[in-house]
Amino acid sequence: MAVPPIGATLEAAWTTVRSAMPDSCVNGQQDEQLHFAKFGRKPHDTELSNLNNGAEGGLQRVDSGDGDDESCGGGGEFGSSRHKISEWQAGWNVTNAIQGMFVVSLPYAVLNGGYWAITAMIGVAYICCYTGKILVDCLYVTNEEGQLVRVRDTYVSIAEECFGRQVGARIVNTAQLIELLMTCILYVVLCGDLLVGTFPDGAIDTRSWMMICGILLLPCSFLKNLHHVSTLSFWCTMAHVVINVMIMGYCLLQAATWGWSQVSLRIDIFTFPISLGIIVFSYTSQIFLPALEGNMKDPSKFHCMLNWSHVAAGIFKSLFGYVGFLTWQSNTQEVITNNLPTQGFKGIVNFILVVKALLSYPLPYYAALDLLERAFFQGRPETTFPRMWALDGDLKVWGLALRVGLVVFTTVMAISIPHFAILMGFIGSFTGTMLSFIWPCYFHLKLKGPTLDWGTVAYDCFVIFLGILFGVIGIYYSFLALVQAFQIGLPF
Repeated sequence: MAVPPIGATLEAAWTTVRSAMPDSCVNGQQDEQLHFAKFGRKPHDTELSNLNNGAEGGLQRVDSGDGDDESCGGGGEFGSSRHKISEWQAGWNVTNAIQGMFVVSLPYAVLNGGYWAITAMIGVAYICCYTGKILVDCLYVTNEEGQLVRVRDTYVSIAEECFGRQVGARIVNTAQLIELLMTCILYVVLCGDLLVGTFPDGAIDTRSWMMICGILLLPCSFLKNLHHVSTLSFWCTMAHVVINVMIMGYCLLQAATWGWSQVSLRIDIFTFPISLGIIVFSYTSQIFLPALEGNMKDPSKFHCMLNWSHVAAGIFKSLFGYVGFLTWQSNTQEVITNNLPTQGFKGIVNFILVVKALLSYPLPYYAALDLLERAFFQGRPETTFPRMWALDGDLKVWGLALRVGLVVFTTVMAISIPHFAILMGFIGSFTGTMLSFIWPCYFHLKLKGPTLDWGTVAYDCFVIFLGILFGVIGIYYSFLALVQAFQIGLPF
């Protein structure tokens, strides 16, 4: 039997893989190009999407209005309409959000949840990918000509339509701010935990390390658009790859000692909800999706970008959590790097993780800034306070002071909050289930209900039920665990 040449075989395999990657994932998909066309960032700046009549069926984009200046964050929830991002850059941001620092606690989630935690890592990835798509779908309406028009630009604008302008904006803004600020705080907490673990006998304690990290994060105050944040997210992803290779490599070398029988099939009602909250929290990216889709050069690739990022996250997280737990079993700690055997190896890994945490911080920080600016700093009479930006596009001095103050606030809060994994589980059960499960499905049913088939309606209702179930149980047991942890005292 003839064996095909290895070169031709590899080339054919690469061509097949390449055809499914984001750069080419929408070739021939005219419906999706129509659906995720880029529109204006305000209801009165809407643009219409039209299919070309040419042979290729490309997407025609019609711009209206002069657009906002750089400081206004045109084109989406945050970021400038003059600084569009590719689907790869959007993917880096989503990967930053869902493959972030919290992956180091996934083996701890398997310790508490066993195979059910691994199943949840894959299932939650699928659900969050779905809710991300329907959330962006809610930004659009169909006009009289059957074309889709982007009449909303943010998560908040969707909530205003469904809950009312006053109530909707306040509820969702509050939930998003809690989620984003707690994410920023947890990054600083994790930096302190990692650095004190790297230098356990040093003169600098955990609080001091957190303050040093807060100083290093002050330049984030000068970020002005999503393009810059995407660049930081890319380097964050590269650091993530390096860390994963190092930890997974060590775990594979210890395969002979893996405790296969230690992974439980039972659910501990007191610990599994915490694990579930950690998993839900680690997949929360819905806050960023309207902005990312609105800032993409070719929004027709949004679906594909979201699919690839969540498939990769689901596969990696389940493997990382499973292999990490098999390696350390019942000794698995909240932050897996604390299980590494030698101080030198742990120090190298922790240092790279600190760099990754510092590079992860700008995305939620920048999103939180935009929410605050939209709610309070659009100028009178629209909002309470004047604009942060001068006419030339530069920040006013007091605006820069507020941005610096937000970095200081998250640092001070980090110094006051212990118990990384339990707190992450509590926040994931609280705001994570609302933002990632319940609200996107409710908004979808509210805005698109008459056009949905019964299967989609049933699935949306099922996801809402899961969100409520996970949220109530997770909040209760995470709160109990957090109270017990605070009674023990601060871990430093």
